[in-house]
Amino acid sequence: MSDAASALPNERTSEDVALGIRRRVFEHTIRNNGGYLSQACSSAEQLAWLYNEELNLGDPTLPMVPKPFGGVPSADNPEYHTGAGYNGPASPAYDRLFIAPAHYALVAYATLIEVGRMAPEGLEMFNQDGSSVEQIGAEHSPGMEVHNGTLGIGLSTGAGLAWGRKKKGESGRVWVYMSDGELQEGQTWEAIQAAAHHRIDNLYAIMDVNRQQCDGAMTSVMEVRDIQAKMEAFGAKVVWIDGHDLDAMREAVKTPHRGQPLIILANTSPFRGMPSLQLRFPRLHYVRFKREDERAKMNRDIARSLGIEPIDYA
Repeated sequence: MSDAASALPNERTSEDVALGIRRRVFEHTIRNNGGYLSQACSSAEQLAWLYNEELNLGDPTLPMVPKPFGGVPSADNPEYHTGAGYNGPASPAYDRLFIAPAHYALVAYATLIEVGRMAPEGLEMFNQDGSSVEQIGAEHSPGMEVHNGTLGIGLSTGAGLAWGRKKKGESGRVWVYMSDGELQEGQTWEAIQAAAHHRIDNLYAIMDVNRQQCDGAMTSVMEVRDIQAKMEAFGAKVVWIDGHDLDAMREAVKTPHRGQPLIILANTSPFRGMPSLQLRFPRLHYVRFKREDERAKMNRDIARSLGIEPIDYA
């Protein structure tokens, strides 16, 4: 972790936070008959580690219950703000986080709740008309600073900010949370190359390598082959880890990378904690139940796996 500790007290273990993320996303998915459930399986430990241990963030600057969408920035909307305030103020010493895959928004909101940065009531506003708690996170959504709905732009945004912060002598780092589907976008590779060329070593990224995307398994859409070799050829420092192993994350971030961006490749399972989801493979991107008996069975089976009672959604 960076020198200054996060402003919020670390009262829970990251293991407990990760379990809470999965339980919360599962409950939401069952109640609403739809949700990005496999993303919670693959990313929970990484987001728990970032928010609960690694990121140096100040206290949230926005209300615990998110305000409705207040409109786009303009001269007539002086109160406009992004959702980054849930990560605290953008002060020079604090870290900044960009969540590049905007469809992970439900998991990101659950993480904010689990670490005490957003109220649970905020999730009740999810995907409602007029709400800032968007299904696909936008720049005004809790925890979001820019719109990353087009996969592939997150690392470029983070690299640009990190370069500016380095030139200004700011000690805060820039973190980008990514998904491996972004490797099919050329802009991702341009960002790595530019960050290496400009020696932007205050740029950190952790990538959820779950090998899944909207249309199924990545290998059936576009093979990306040896990720580490390609990233290293573009100039990044790269570390492979088990994306569910918190100790591995704690060690990976210590890897020396002077003059290079550090990219942590987190090998993950889209069924982690919810093995019943394997029955839906390879269609895991968005989980919606077409039959009531399927919904009821998944409710029972996954609840058992997560150590809770089935969700009462009647």
